[in-house]
Amino acid sequence: MHADGLVQAYYDAIDDGDYDALREVLAPEFEHVRPDRTLSGREEFVAFMRDDRPQTDTAHVLDAVYEGRNGVAARGRLLDADGEIFAFVDVFDVSTGVVQHLRTYTSPASARAGNTSSS
Repeated sequence: MHADGLVQAYYDAIDDGDYDALREVLAPEFEHVRPDRTLSGREEFVAFMRDDRPQTDTAHVLDAVYEGRNGVAARGRLLDADGEIFAFVDVFDVSTGVVQHLRTYTSPASARAGNTSSS
């Protein structure tokens, strides 16, 4: 799968609640570094997304995707029924054909009620 397609599959799996598809795009040693926590390992991340995410009725809307030699950066917004929760930039390491590492940056100015925990 092409790098930008892999990133889109990641967001689609989260937004659709398809945790088997999410597992398929993540390396076993996947790590997600985010403003509020670090999740280490594919199973820990999938379990968090499935069981512990504070809000699951969200959608990732991508405004731009930038592809580099070993990774992809995606700029977008996390939305719920009331509108934008926060803006984000996700930087993916996809050098092995699956997502190995992801670092999320959020925009505090756009964060609604301090929520920066769903990307």
